[in-house]
Amino acid sequence: MEEQIKQLNEMQKAEVLIEALPYIQRFNRKIIVVKYGGSAMVDEELKRHVIQDVVLLKLVGFKPIIVHGGGKEISRWVSKAGMEPKFINGLRVTDEATMEIAEMVLNKVNKNLVQLVNELGVKAVGISGKDGMMLKCEKKLSGGQDIGFVGNITEVNPKVIYDLLEKDFLPIICPIGFDEHFQSYNINADDAACAIAREVHAEKLAFLTDVEGVYKDFNDKSTLISELSVDEAKAFMAEGGLGGGMLPKMQNCVDAIENGVSRVHILDGRIPHCLLLEIFTNRGIGTAMFADGAERYFHETEH
Repeated sequence: MEEQIKQLNEMQKAEVLIEALPYIQRFNRKIIVVKYGGSAMVDEELKRHVIQDVVLLKLVGFKPIIVHGGGKEISRWVSKAGMEPKFINGLRVTDEATMEIAEMVLNKVNKNLVQLVNELGVKAVGISGKDGMMLKCEKKLSGGQDIGFVGNITEVNPKVIYDLLEKDFLPIICPIGFDEHFQSYNINADDAACAIAREVHAEKLAFLTDVEGVYKDFNDKSTLISELSVDEAKAFMAEGGLGGGMLPKMQNCVDAIENGVSRVHILDGRIPHCLLLEIFTNRGIGTAMFADGAERYFHETEH
C-alpha cells in the first residue's frame, strides 16, 4: 500500500511538471516583472518562497525583474527615529528626514533580497532608480497637496536593466528616483513596477498583494474574478465596486496593458508559491488581466 501511495505521489509530481510545460515553452526568454510587497516581504518563510519562485522562473528560461517596496519597514524605522509616519490619501508624507530614512531602508531591503537570490545560486544585482539614471521623476501631489519628496515617474531609461539581463543577472530594483536637479524621491513601488514593465515591454507583470485578487463583491470571497479584459476592468472601476487600495492598482494594470504589457496578474503573496501556481497551472489562483481580444489561455479548465 505504501508503495502504491509513493507511486501515486510521483505520478502527481510528473503531471504537475507536464502541466507547466506549455507555459515554460510559451514564456521562454520573455521578461516578467514581479512587484514584491505586502506581507510576503515581512514574513521570512513567505519571503523565501517568493525568492524560490523567482529563481525557478529564471532557471527555466524566463527573464525576471523584481521591483520591491518596503513601506512597513520604512514606517518602523521612522518610528525608531522618534518621528510619526504620516499618510495623505494612502501616500507617505516624505520630508527630508523621512526621505533619508526611506532611501537607507530600501537599500537595506534591496541587498537582503540580493543575498537571498545569490544563496540559491542565481546572480542578482540590486539597484535603485538612480542607477543608470533609470527613474526620472517630478514631485507628485496628493489631491493637490504637497507631500514632500514623493515622485511621479516621467521617464524610464531601461539601459541598465537590459545590460543586466543580457549578462544573465537578475535585477532587483528599489523605487528611489531623481528629478531634474538630481534630488532623491521616494516612488510608489506599484507605479515603479508598472512604468518599468511598460518600458521593457514585459510579457507579464505580477503584483504580490495582501488580497486574493479582484472580487466582484469584496465581502463575498466566492466572487473572485479569475480573468478580466481591459474593457471589463474599466467598466468594473467605473461602477465603483473597488476598495480604495485596489483602485490605483487596477488603474496601473490597465495602463500597463495599454502600453504593451501582455498580461498582468494580481496575486495573494500570503499564499506560498503563488507565482508558480498562477503562471504554471491551468487553474491559476489570482486575477489575470489581458488586452481586449487576447486569448484566454489561462484557467482553461474553469467552467
